[in-house]
Amino acid sequence: MNSASSRAGELYTAALRRPLFSPKAWIALAVVTMVLALLPLLNLMFPAGHALHVSAYAVALLGKFMCYALAALALDLVWGYAGILSLGHGLFFALGGYAHGMYLMRAIGQDGVYQSNVPDFMVFLNWKDYPWYWAFTEHFWYAMLLVVLVPGGLAFLFGYFAFRSRIKGVYFSIITQALTFAAMLLFFRNDTGFGGNNGFTDFKRILGFDITAPGTRATLYWVTLAVLLGALVLARAVTQSKLGRVLTAVRDAESRVRFIGYEPLGFKLFVWTLSAVMCGIAGALYVPQVGIINPGEMSTENSIEMVIWVATGGRGTLIGPIIGAGTVNGLKTWFTSVFPEFWLYALGLIFVLVTLFLPHGIVGLARRWMTRRQERAI
Repeated sequence: MNSASSRAGELYTAALRRPLFSPKAWIALAVVTMVLALLPLLNLMFPAGHALHVSAYAVALLGKFMCYALAALALDLVWGYAGILSLGHGLFFALGGYAHGMYLMRAIGQDGVYQSNVPDFMVFLNWKDYPWYWAFTEHFWYAMLLVVLVPGGLAFLFGYFAFRSRIKGVYFSIITQALTFAAMLLFFRNDTGFGGNNGFTDFKRILGFDITAPGTRATLYWVTLAVLLGALVLARAVTQSKLGRVLTAVRDAESRVRFIGYEPLGFKLFVWTLSAVMCGIAGALYVPQVGIINPGEMSTENSIEMVIWVATGGRGTLIGPIIGAGTVNGLKTWFTSVFPEFWLYALGLIFVLVTLFLPHGIVGLARRWMTRRQERAI
């Protein structure tokens, strides 16, 4: 009995000391990062028509995909490892985008259509000054603080009351969807001071630099890549830690975790808030690269798409949602240019096929193929 307990303790200690990634995974991650980081340089160094030239459109598109990948990674933390299916992560994504968009609108100055000190949509509504909640948003550091605090604060408050009331499963998913839909209706109103239907657009500068300049675009791309890589390492560290094991236990048998002395509330609240903050940062990086943020980003369809990205790549794998976001959005880009009216049908078909034939996503399929290959080699 003592030897068995000792053996179990040794295995548990070894599990806690496992490296974040295997050497092969680190090498693959470094190679992919270097290749992606090289693309903006090819755009800047080689003229259009050159064999090595990468178009500005391709750079902007990949930057947008990386923002989506960061949002998918955030969702995988709560759904894949804590069993919390959110159908409202589009809200956190949009809130981060709006927080950054407020700074970008202030940075326009008097370069708008009406050459006023307030944005054009406020002039159109006959507003003479900014609302009180726009205070200090002309400062970049304050806007970045809002990017973290607004989604994180809302998630903390919502999560505290929901998890304390032990709301979970489909009921929790429906509530998150209802919250997102209510926020979308609120932001559609012109009197909220967020641009109504049109939202924020026509950005000119960021930190004093022309936002449309190739160098600025490249910098935004590199920052997005660095944040995505950092978020992946952070998420891996969380899931590999004791905290991650408790979260997995909560996902698989929450009542048993509570019975042995752990209170799931704190663990679920932490990962839920962290996920919302990551999603808000993704939205903040998305806005200057795409050039617009409006209430449509809060639509329930967008939140459901995030779930499909995670399911397609492989839930509970971290790297899978990143692959899934890139794959699905790549298909969306091609499909909407050829058959735009049929994209939603195609998206639904993707989800059905993944659920039936790829329950573990692309990563699960790759792992199964590698296992069979190793067995044949033996």
